[in-house]
Amino acid sequence: MTKLRLSVLDQTPVGEDHTPDGALRASVDLARAAEELGYTRYWVAEHHDSPGFASSAPEILAGALLARTSRMRIGTGGVLLPRYDPAKVAEVFGVLASLHPGRVDLGIGRAGGPARDFPQRLAELRALLGEGGVVPQAPVPPQMWLLGAGRESARLAGMLGTEFAFGHFFSPVGGREAFEDYRARFRTSTGGRAGGALAVRVVTADSAGRAEELAQSMLLWRARKDLGQDGPLPSYGTTRRHRWTGAELERAEAHRTALVSGAPEQVSAVLTALAASHGVDELIINTLTCDPSDRQRSYELLAEAFALPAPHPQPPIPAGASRG
Repeated sequence: MTKLRLSVLDQTPVGEDHTPDGALRASVDLARAAEELGYTRYWVAEHHDSPGFASSAPEILAGALLARTSRMRIGTGGVLLPRYDPAKVAEVFGVLASLHPGRVDLGIGRAGGPARDFPQRLAELRALLGEGGVVPQAPVPPQMWLLGAGRESARLAGMLGTEFAFGHFFSPVGGREAFEDYRARFRTSTGGRAGGALAVRVVTADSAGRAEELAQSMLLWRARKDLGQDGPLPSYGTTRRHRWTGAELERAEAHRTALVSGAPEQVSAVLTALAASHGVDELIINTLTCDPSDRQRSYELLAEAFALPAPHPQPPIPAGASRG
């Protein structure tokens, strides 16, 4: 059996009594830690006008993380293509891939604007990143991923021959069928073998009780967001004192099905089963907590539970040189 790989999807969450600039610095710290823990890739998301998320320019944050890491793949999860000219996206990621060959992922989402011409825009972007496409022409082009939570995105990824990540934390049902569609069309369009990854929202802690406290805070934030009260992620102290409304409880229960939480051994068993049932060997883990230290601890415990391989040591730095 292929060993399961773990990666990170970072939405750069902002907790109450924390600041957006602090959240961005926490993302840098987490990326450095994730590389040392053996995670495969690290993606940063794109969100706008949300008090709970600080990453509104993922290509800028990805560039900063590439400069502060040395082995792990870094990318976006994802750039909201309907907002941008495909040529500009290709140029930005061509530069990143030229500076960091073999390490850049370009994850694309279809939210952020009218999606009726999304397939054409995606095909244009793919062509621009191919041979003879854009200047600079990266020696190793960025790896393109299409992100989605339905069968339409899966089919499009298969037809274009891109990688595909299914957002289980958006929609915990339908992933198996989406991957079936993706793989069938991928084989037809390229003749190759499709991979794919499952993006899952997870929180774990040193005890099941502490994990449940963190889960409750995330569920309160998500319920409020659904009901039009978007804000930073609440602390557990706030959550403990909160009097839940019926509508909040209903929304929290709905989102509970898309959250894997508990002690590390509980979480690892559920995640292993999810990967097997979807036919993937990579899980992209998304964790939201008020305090960055709780988030980093969750990723540390997952790395231990899955016995992620330690990264290879870096070669010695020549005299007078710098890693940046």
